[in-house]
Amino acid sequence: MTTQIIAAGVDVGRDFLDVALAPSGGWFKTANAPAGVAAVVERLKRKGVRRVVLESIGPYGARLVRALAGAGFEVGVVDPRRIKALRIAEGGRAKTDRLDARLIARFALSMSGAARPVPNAETLEIRALSTRRRQLVEMAAMEKTRLKQAIDEEIVQSHRAAIAALAAERKRIEAKLATRVRAGGGDARMAILRSAPGVGPAIAVTLLADLPELGTLSRQSAAALAGLAPFDDESGLHKGRASIQGGRSCVRAALYMAALSAVRCEAGYKHEYRAMRAAGKPAKVALIAVARKLLVALNGMVRENRTWKPIPPHGA
Repeated sequence: MTTQIIAAGVDVGRDFLDVALAPSGGWFKTANAPAGVAAVVERLKRKGVRRVVLESIGPYGARLVRALAGAGFEVGVVDPRRIKALRIAEGGRAKTDRLDARLIARFALSMSGAARPVPNAETLEIRALSTRRRQLVEMAAMEKTRLKQAIDEEIVQSHRAAIAALAAERKRIEAKLATRVRAGGGDARMAILRSAPGVGPAIAVTLLADLPELGTLSRQSAAALAGLAPFDDESGLHKGRASIQGGRSCVRAALYMAALSAVRCEAGYKHEYRAMRAAGKPAKVALIAVARKLLVALNGMVRENRTWKPIPPHGA
């Protein structure tokens, strides 16, 4: 006799958490605060819930996700488009926090693959520092652009002061990030990743922080998680071009930057890139293909605990 799984769906807001159960349809609401999160965990335990799903809509659910994972629940943080697709499939039109929570709960009940391992606290801290570093880089770039457009000397000095402050804060964050990576035993993996062409310290840290599964994935899963897997667009007589979509944008951006360097390296993908361009592939298509190849190589390197092996030229 199969035991019915009890699942929960959470509609996360800045101030409140709407929690629904499936298949019972039960619902309750609580504050999105430490005491409220603790109450949700305790109540779901009493109800015998095994699987909990939230939409990936920003940082408001981070506290709850950590608490649920720490309590042993199967936790899924899913793309809101998947939830919306279920609403459309069911023919639903009305939308309230309570209805959304019940919809997410039904999704959690029917989609056994919705739950994914949640990174541990150490990985989440490294990821947060990596994100902050990217934000500081982006803010500095915007200030540098504004500096070029400034005319008044007072405004010029203001921009220069802001750039200097951002650079100092970036240096501080990078130091903390390096310390966290070393404390987590990431030095060995950093060395492996940095042995590959185009992978500098910033890109290696991004991969460690935002793709912690690296080394445990299949080729297809690695490409899909990084948003580098091409998806076909064909139906009947329509033969569209395959395109990449979804995935972790920060990882995809890092690998694209690595590919820009790797295609200039004799021991990297220079010859493969030139062959694709000679075959008529647009530059960006060829670079994305190189980024995907590089990711697959890095995944294998981490799994096998080995450094980069130079790619021989075609025909060599």
